[in-house]
Amino acid sequence: MSLQSRYHMAIAVSAIALVTQPAVARDKKPKLEPVAQMAPAMPLPDAPPAPEVAAMPAEPAPMATDLPPSKTQSSSNNIVQNIANSTDHSTLSAAVKAAGVETALSGVGPFTLFAPTNAGFAKLPAGTVDTLLKPENAGTLSTILSNHVVAGSVSASALVDLIKAGGGKAQLKTLAGQTLTAGLDGTAVILADSNGNIVHVTQADMPQSNGVVHVIDGLLLPKPAK
Repeated sequence: MSLQSRYHMAIAVSAIALVTQPAVARDKKPKLEPVAQMAPAMPLPDAPPAPEVAAMPAEPAPMATDLPPSKTQSSSNNIVQNIANSTDHSTLSAAVKAAGVETALSGVGPFTLFAPTNAGFAKLPAGTVDTLLKPENAGTLSTILSNHVVAGSVSASALVDLIKAGGGKAQLKTLAGQTLTAGLDGTAVILADSNGNIVHVTQADMPQSNGVVHVIDGLLLPKPAK
C-alpha cells in the first residue's frame, strides 16, 4: 500500500472513531440549553401578591392641588384656614383679610358660610372687587361678607328639611342682620338675598372645625341702608 493510501485510511478510521465513541466522551463540555427549555424560577413559598399602588401606596399620594400638607383642605382647619387654601376662593380669602374679619371667622362658632367662588365675584361689575378691597371700604366689605354667614352649623339636609317644612321656602338670618330666602330649583338649593339676587349651592357640606361651608356661584348682597 502506498504512503498516500495509508494516509487516507488513517483519516477515515479517525472519523469513524469520532462518530462511534460513547456520548459521554463527546459531551465533556456543558451544553447551553435553549431559554424555552429552562425550568422556571421557583416561586417564594406563600408569597403574597404585590399590593396595587392605588390601594396601598408606599408614600401618601400627592393632593390634586400639589400643595404641601400644611396647605391642604382639612376638617380640622377652621373656615378662614380652608378658604385661604382653596384655589377657587382666593378672592374671598383676600376679602376676608381686607375686611378684617379673619379673627371673627376663626372663632369657635359654629358658623355656616355660603362661600362665593372667584367666578362668583367676577359676576360683579368690572372694578367692583378692586374698589371693595381698598382699606377705606373695609366696613362695607365686612357687611357684605357677614351677609354670607349664618350662626350655627346648618347642613344641606337640614336646610332642605326647613325648605320643605316652610312650603318651599326657608328664611335664614345672617350676621349682617338681613334675611336670606332658601328654596329648591329641582334638587339644587338656591338662595336669594334681600335684593332678589339668586345663587345656587354648587358644593355642600364641607366640614370645618368651627362650622360648615357651602360653595355658591354668586354673591348675596345686603340691602343698602335707606
